[in-house]
Amino acid sequence: MALTGVHHLVIRVADFDKSVETWRNLLGVPVERTAENAALSIKQAFFNLPDGGFVEIVSPTDPNSAVGKALAGRGEGIHTIAMAVEDMSGTIAALKKGGATLIGEGGPQVFVHPKSANGVLIQLSKK
Repeated sequence: MALTGVHHLVIRVADFDKSVETWRNLLGVPVERTAENAALSIKQAFFNLPDGGFVEIVSPTDPNSAVGKALAGRGEGIHTIAMAVEDMSGTIAALKKGGATLIGEGGPQVFVHPKSANGVLIQLSKK
C-alpha cells in the first residue's frame, strides 16, 4: 500500500459563510471556488494550499444528509481526510486484507469507513 500524502481535508461546519470568512480573512487562504452539491445536500468552499493540496469546507443544506447527521452527532471538525495513493487497486487490496471496511468500492470514490480508521472517514484519492 502506498499512501503518498494528504490530498485534501474536508471540514464540516455549521455556519458556512462565517467559516469561509475565517479561512479567507483570518487564516489568509484565498477562496478558489464555492459550489452547492445537490446530490450530497452540501455547500462547499475550496481553498488551495501551496503544496498542491486543498481544504474543503462543507455545510449541510439538509439536516438529514450525511454531513447534516455528522454535524448533529459529532459537531464541527474534520469530516474527511483524503489520502493520495499511487496504486488504487493495490491500496484497496491491502486495506481489505488488513480487515478495513470500505465504502464505495468499485465506484468513482473509495472510502475507509470511520469504524476502521479511529472515527475518521478516509477517502482514497488517485495522486
